[in-house]
Amino acid sequence: MKKIADYRKLLGVTKTSELKEIKAIYRNFMKECHPDKFVNDEPGRLAAEEKSKAIIEAYHILVSIAPETMEANKEEYTLTVSNSGISDFQYKGTTLEIIFLDSSSYEYFEVPKTTYQKFLNSDTKTRFARRHIYTSFVYRKASKAVEA
Repeated sequence: MKKIADYRKLLGVTKTSELKEIKAIYRNFMKECHPDKFVNDEPGRLAAEEKSKAIIEAYHILVSIAPETMEANKEEYTLTVSNSGISDFQYKGTTLEIIFLDSSSYEYFEVPKTTYQKFLNSDTKTRFARRHIYTSFVYRKASKAVEA
């Protein structure tokens, strides 16, 4: 996974860009490089396909970590990290995905390998995560909790 800074650079937005601005930029990019615009140009269509995939990925990440999205999901996030223990976790690159006992999962971006090693070696991973991960790294919801 690319770094968040790379996604921002690709779309030309900043940390403070609002959701509305990100959506408008995304729509404009997709109008320009949509693969369907390159009907009789196979190399152009393939290049547009690759570029549109990168733009779509960047858009989804940036929308999920936008301040408006974070604020809207804050109550649910706080409830999950406060009341649910850790069921499982995965670390890829610098992204740590934590799956909670309520079946929801969150991705934490740019987690250094040293922090992950400390997390792995901790006696109580939930307590370590509450102190050193949940409020220290940019996160996004990867999946919702399963309602019983």
